Amino acid sequence: SLQAALERRRSNGLLRSLSLSTGLSDFSSNDYLGLARSPELIREIDAGVLQQRAVSERLGSTGSRLLTGNSTLYEEVESELAKFHRAESALIFNSGYDLNLGLFACVPQHGDIVIFDDLIHQSVREGIKLCRAQSVSFSHNDVSALRHALEEASQGSDQLSGRRNIIVAVESVYSMDGHCAPLAEFCDLVDAVGASLVVDEAHGTGVFGAEGRGWVSELGLEDRVFCRVHTFGKAVGIHGAAMVGPLALREYLVNYAWPLVYSTSLPTHSLISIRCAYATMRRTAAARQQHLRELIALFHQRLKRLPPNCALSSPSPIQGIIVPGNAECVSLAQLLQRSGFDVKPIRSPTVPAGLERLRIILHAHNTREEVNCLMDVIESAMPGARL
Repeated sequence: SLQAALERRRSNGLLRSLSLSTGLSDFSSNDYLGLARSPELIREIDAGVLQQRAVSERLGSTGSRLLTGNSTLYEEVESELAKFHRAESALIFNSGYDLNLGLFACVPQHGDIVIFDDLIHQSVREGIKLCRAQSVSFSHNDVSALRHALEEASQGSDQLSGRRNIIVAVESVYSMDGHCAPLAEFCDLVDAVGASLVVDEAHGTGVFGAEGRGWVSELGLEDRVFCRVHTFGKAVGIHGAAMVGPLALREYLVNYAWPLVYSTSLPTHSLISIRCAYATMRRTAAARQQHLRELIALFHQRLKRLPPNCALSSPSPIQGIIVPGNAECVSLAQLLQRSGFDVKPIRSPTVPAGLERLRIILHAHNTREEVNCLMDVIESAMPGARL
């Protein structure tokens, strides 16, 4: 029964529940640039909505994109996104989950193969389950492992007289460890066998690249990636997502991506929010990114005072501190919360047993004082820390 399943999870200390973090210093949200709390962005969205009412009084979209839910505003915003991300086209979805689910469910065909990183997001995994292609994973961010998988897939392609498409799915920045993918090396491997690389930029958008264009852009690889997934609910501070890539892919998704075809499209307010958030990000990303880099450097300095091998430092805002054991990890997180810091524990089996960790997110709205105070509490609570 449903209750029995809940009780099993509760007895294992794994029961999830909704909670509030009111009044705590934010070291947990995905609001990397602080745009979700930007008074400037709020004012611009309000003004944009009022301006749009002079064009249309319609509040909701009233239907799916293929029925009554499309609009001039929709197509204008998509054109702006494509231009900003230096792509041929863009297509907005209601969420990143919907986009990945729809993309990977319909693009890989019978006889194709999808090669995906071990730590790829669940939305990609669920899409792959629905497609007609074969799939295989490779060790996280491992260039040699991807090379081996591509060699095996290419041999299979030869046996099928070249009819097999090979799609490689990775993230630019991974949400649990903050690792950045070695995309230049991946592009070299993919190009060598004629495969297609799909990059989920959910945690790279805003944080990396000029004006927040993402990790692919920072590395100058826009022309070597088949398509990118940019989501708006993290550094961009609002909601929704967009595929940026070839025009043919856009048209294909309009016809075959069921989450798009069968979902009511986003309302006017959401489209205005996307437009305004991108405008604010373009104007302010450089300063926000610089402050974020300074906080990351400070955090890395403080990590040196912790016991050896407990830090999962990364170049992204996503940092981790290993606290082995679910109970121990939860206990330290609760201490931090009582001390005024919103820090969440990541328990097994979400991560391997023994690698439970505090997931600490740094933001442009955090201060140096907050970071130092957070680390003071962690150091005082961890045996072996150099105080």
